[in-house]
Amino acid sequence: MVDERDIQPAAEEVHHTIYSVANLITIVRLLMVPFFFTVLIGGEGERSRLAAFLIYVIAGSTDWIDGQIARRTNTVTQFGKIIDPLVDRLLLASGVVGLYLIGELPLWVPVVLVLRDVYLLYGAYVLERSRVILPVTYTGKLTTAVLLVGFSSLIAGWPEAPGLGLLDSGWLPGFGSQSAVFGIWFAYVGIALSVSAAVQYTIIARRAIGGVSSTTTRGERP
Repeated sequence: MVDERDIQPAAEEVHHTIYSVANLITIVRLLMVPFFFTVLIGGEGERSRLAAFLIYVIAGSTDWIDGQIARRTNTVTQFGKIIDPLVDRLLLASGVVGLYLIGELPLWVPVVLVLRDVYLLYGAYVLERSRVILPVTYTGKLTTAVLLVGFSSLIAGWPEAPGLGLLDSGWLPGFGSQSAVFGIWFAYVGIALSVSAAVQYTIIARRAIGGVSSTTTRGERP
């Protein structure tokens, strides 16, 4: 079911400048992504994991901060509406790929999330050609928040939770008898939400494109 909040964009004034405090924070978050990734996969020992954890948490928290600043100061910009979700995707991608490379996640997790993002990027390209811009959905925002929490926990390596003892498989950490970092459950929930968000975006996009096509057809009638 598609939430009505996902279909109706919030009424807000959008500026066309790129110079704002919120956009500056977004750019800083973008620059933190490769720094975090290098520390995570290139470092050794607990200090490196802790440093990567702190960088990731700070980068993730700025997503909420820049959004609040933009709305409260009435400085929402077209540049910010485009670059902010892109930086979120890069932050999540760096987290999931990095966690796979250090052995904290099975291969299928980054494959599913990266393919989902490739699909959404293609969808954004199709929408751009149709001159349709969609707002970020409520489910999409929730997905980002859940995955950021889960990845942060996995990067830190704590807290640990006992396994469910249902299925011993390296492909499903936490379901076996061995304990697992609690963040893996946030990752599972985030994956489910991620797929759901992709379905919702598809439904909303089809409706939007259909609406544009109908308007165009009516406008072309003599």
